[in-house]
Amino acid sequence: MAASNVEGVQHEENRHTDSPQLNRKALNELGSVEEKGVPLNTSWTFWLDKTIRGTTAAEYEASLRKLYTVNTVEGFWSVYNNIPAPSIINTRYSYHLMRHQIRPVWEDEANSSGGNWRLKCHKFNTVQVWKELLLAAIGEKLSECMAEGDEITGISVSLRDRDDIIQIWNSQAVLAEQATVVSKVKSLLPDVTFTAVFYKGKSYLPVFY
Repeated sequence: MAASNVEGVQHEENRHTDSPQLNRKALNELGSVEEKGVPLNTSWTFWLDKTIRGTTAAEYEASLRKLYTVNTVEGFWSVYNNIPAPSIINTRYSYHLMRHQIRPVWEDEANSSGGNWRLKCHKFNTVQVWKELLLAAIGEKLSECMAEGDEITGISVSLRDRDDIIQIWNSQAVLAEQATVVSKVKSLLPDVTFTAVFYKGKSYLPVFY
């Protein structure tokens, strides 16, 4: 299990939220539930980064921080319930939950042929969308929507000045047109209106829905 604190990502006025990071007790409990909990289909890793305009890919990757890797349902909830919600972290920060220990960058080998669906949502919907898609990812509900030979590799949420951005990563951009991910997301979140939906592959122009 990898760990790093998330101090400094919250707004100043929310710095005393109930769970800004996993304290020592929570870390100990996480270790215990990881040993005894219900296994996930694969391990998943939480990451955190901050986007600064004008930075190079190398500088961005250097800012990327691995938070925790979880292997069980209980481990997932231990982390999710003990890190700040997207609604109270600063603009320009992003959370990512990636399969295994894939890094949320194009340079990671697992993403070299992939891409992601990007959905813009109103800020008042961000927490709901993030939580629902995390559960869909670890429960492999989104994997059911993929073409043979493709898989979901991660979910990201990026906090922006206006609408926030949700990304759903897949491993094979050439198979994205065969997926029904967008329809699945809309069925899971029927009350949410997305202000933009498009797919962006590493080497492809965006495809809007």
